[in-house]
Amino acid sequence: MNQLKSDLRKFTKDRNWERFHSPKNLAMALSVEVAELVEIFQWLNERQSYDYQFENLTGLIDEIGDVMIYLTMIADKFNLCPIECAKAKIIKNEIKYPANEQT
Repeated sequence: MNQLKSDLRKFTKDRNWERFHSPKNLAMALSVEVAELVEIFQWLNERQSYDYQFENLTGLIDEIGDVMIYLTMIADKFNLCPIECAKAKIIKNEIKYPANEQT
């Protein structure tokens, strides 16, 4: 994660893009990339979304990469680690949704 953050900082600095990367702009860009990920599965039913055979995973890989990039960049603005944020949220969810309760 630290290497990814470092690589993204360098990439952004090398292109003088820092001025565009406010938390607001990064969150908006993240939402666009998530929408592009959703678009891949948009017209598939539930079963097809599991069974769909991607002839070329490039599009899926690209969108997951874009989502991870923007998520990491937002977290980095606040000195947070997305992995640690996810771990903390899992703990909260375990309390909120105990495993012994059936839904």
